[in-house]
Amino acid sequence: MLNWALALLSAVLLILAFPNANLAWLAPVALTPLLVAVARERRRFPRFLLGFGAGVVYWFGVCYWIQHNLAANGGVSEAVAWALFLLFAVAKAMHLAVFALLAGWPMRRWWAVPAVAALWVAVEATHGTLGFAWLALGNAGIDMGIPMRLAPFTGVYGLSFLFAMMGAALALAALRRPRRELLWLALAPLALLLPQLPNARPGGETALLVQPNLSESEEWTAPSVDRMQQRLVELSLRGVLADIAHPPSIVVWPEMPAPLYWDEDSNFRKHSTSLTSATHAYLLTGLVAHTPRGAPLNSALLVSPAGYPLSRYDKVNLVPFGEFVPWPFGFVNKISTEAGDFAAGRQVVVAPVGGHRIGTFICYESAFPNFVRQFAREGAEALINISNDGWFGRSAARRQHLQLARMRAAENRRWLLRATNDGITATIDPAGRVRRALPPYVEATSTTGFSYIAEETVYTRFGDWFPLLCAALAAACLIAERAL
Repeated sequence: MLNWALALLSAVLLILAFPNANLAWLAPVALTPLLVAVARERRRFPRFLLGFGAGVVYWFGVCYWIQHNLAANGGVSEAVAWALFLLFAVAKAMHLAVFALLAGWPMRRWWAVPAVAALWVAVEATHGTLGFAWLALGNAGIDMGIPMRLAPFTGVYGLSFLFAMMGAALALAALRRPRRELLWLALAPLALLLPQLPNARPGGETALLVQPNLSESEEWTAPSVDRMQQRLVELSLRGVLADIAHPPSIVVWPEMPAPLYWDEDSNFRKHSTSLTSATHAYLLTGLVAHTPRGAPLNSALLVSPAGYPLSRYDKVNLVPFGEFVPWPFGFVNKISTEAGDFAAGRQVVVAPVGGHRIGTFICYESAFPNFVRQFAREGAEALINISNDGWFGRSAARRQHLQLARMRAAENRRWLLRATNDGITATIDPAGRVRRALPPYVEATSTTGFSYIAEETVYTRFGDWFPLLCAALAAACLIAERAL
């Protein structure tokens, strides 16, 4: 019973480290109770169950908003939504179960601290590949100045390693292990030798971020879509005129719940062209495009000041149940109103804006660090994230999503402009700091500064080298444990 209490305590601490509670100082201690439990438990299957139980509780607590989303927008009853959410939590809990199973072995050895931290990162890095990525442990450190120095070198996983290492050391101390086994913590101050975070400087360019606050439940008709498009143009023009001393070089419309089509809707082309002509600015907008076979694509289109489409990016990483329904859940409706599943895009796209280049990723893709960094690797000097977070309702998911975007900015040392339908629209600087944000649930615009940056970080250039190193270290430690 004590081991179960310890495992579930870790789940609670992990939940509290992220929004809503946002008690980030808990991140370095969150794994300690679970590690004490698995060190006490010598049997394999009970260790697996301890991690599994903690994983179910964690995913229930941090992603509780998924159940509401399925019930409100997925066309299923509350009971079915709970059942689907339970299946989700059970599937995601397998990651923590595998970690707990394997961590019990190195916890017996003098190399426990680095081995357990490496194992945590190796398992954590598999979330996106195995179906759903969200908050890595390191995301809790987004406002910690010294740990954040790791981000441009190791990505978020360096912070995860640091927090897991501290948690393992505290577990060893609680187990009254020899002090020499804690000397690994002497590696932590080496972060002080890394470059400090960039100073908070104003940007040299101007953008207008538009937050239209469109209804998530409206039944769109041709007349209402046309009125909505006119409203978008009027809102954008008011934003430009509100600060005529700083005319924007680019206007950013978010991903929206309304159907917008460039090729099929001449009114949309007319409204967009009238805006670019009046502002002499580029327009970046979310819309629906189609494959040659007619499948819908969740896309971002860049329109030139002359009103011509310059480039289109099609979303690569689609949201399960949001943009496609995984087999065998055909009885669940997609949250999107498009007929049929969305098709996935195939490549990142870097678009020209004047003499510079930008990279735009859409919504949930902010959860994929190695994917987002490819935009910067391909030459994007600024990043833009368009999103419709209205599906989250008034839950912590909005702040969790913003936290992910902030880490992507810091990893690549890029300004990141984030335009959403109804919040949180924000400007993020190259250190991951929020420099300007609009209040949620209101119609508003933000005239904001940003700058183009061409230099590449280590993480931008080499990607997930650190998780691969951690996987190799964890494997070596596990092999050494079994050989002794």
